[in-house]
Amino acid sequence: MTKLQFSAPCLMGLEGLCADELKRLDIENVSAENGRVLFDGDFSTLARANICSRYAERIQLLLGEFPVYSFEDLFQGVSRINWEDFITEKDAFPVKGHCVSSKLSSVPDCQKIIKKAAAKRLGSRYATSWLEESGSLHQIQFLIIKDKCSIMLDTTGAGLHKRGYRANSTEAPIKETLAAAMADLSRVRPFSTVVDPFCGSGTILIESALKALNIAPGLKRSFSSEKWAVIPSSVWAAERERALDSIRHDAEFQAFGYDIDENAVALTLENAKKAGVADRIHAERLDIKDLSLDFERAAVICNPPYGERLLDMQKARELYKIMGEKFTKRQGFSYSIISPDDSFEDVFGRPADKRRKLYNGMIKCQLYMYFKNN
Repeated sequence: MTKLQFSAPCLMGLEGLCADELKRLDIENVSAENGRVLFDGDFSTLARANICSRYAERIQLLLGEFPVYSFEDLFQGVSRINWEDFITEKDAFPVKGHCVSSKLSSVPDCQKIIKKAAAKRLGSRYATSWLEESGSLHQIQFLIIKDKCSIMLDTTGAGLHKRGYRANSTEAPIKETLAAAMADLSRVRPFSTVVDPFCGSGTILIESALKALNIAPGLKRSFSSEKWAVIPSSVWAAERERALDSIRHDAEFQAFGYDIDENAVALTLENAKKAGVADRIHAERLDIKDLSLDFERAAVICNPPYGERLLDMQKARELYKIMGEKFTKRQGFSYSIISPDDSFEDVFGRPADKRRKLYNGMIKCQLYMYFKNN
């Protein structure tokens, strides 16, 4: 079949990680842009990216990009797309999207026009004036920035950060895709020991384990495009089999989580079991003041409570000071702490060896990384 083009939107700051990951999955023509990664492939690529991507928020079929200066331009551009290649006569095709700095500023009007143009094209191809939309979901998404319109079909459904193991979580949990990125940036490997002194619902520990064991994050969930008539079920079966064969059962990875809240500890263990990594993750109630890092080596990765999430800023900074005393320079140890506080390094007690700008939801943060021993 003709090569398809895809778009993988991701959190700001993760574009490079997402692109590198897709290349490692043997995906072609990968290129990173602001907020998304583009790549080419076929239906197997579509399934592989959905099942295996740790950092993308979703996988979209990029069906067209064209300039729009008027609603007529939008209608004509959408009409030229081969919707019939993916949407059958009975499929549902709702529309949603965003307009940014565009002359076409009304999202509801754009939705109506895109819907009308797609329906007219499909009605013409199927020789019908009525499309019942009772079949599988084909969510049309659009993004209009200034004078450029991108039209996509979502293949994922619920966002890729919803791995399936975290039905319950503590207050202000970190997003799974961001936790996975922190594990990557902290160089978690199959032989690593990971410690999280503020484990919450266990997301950082679980994502570290999934990475170390090379367990595809989407193995235990379904995707909206699995119900599409145009994609054979054998494609999904083959890609799941490929992902299963790639798991590192020989990995020595272990993770240790601590939290002052007993409920958080129980939740960490429960979620680890759901994720299939319970034998790799240990958790217990412990205050950061009593933390003792009795390991030969460890990557400490954490998302401590801070003013915009759970604590007032003064209490958050008291935690940072304790962390600075506990997270000492040691051979074989590294520390990665995400925080929005620009004064973090001053309170912690020393400048980071490296910093990386990341977003925790809508909050702009820095990942402060310490790994030098002298």
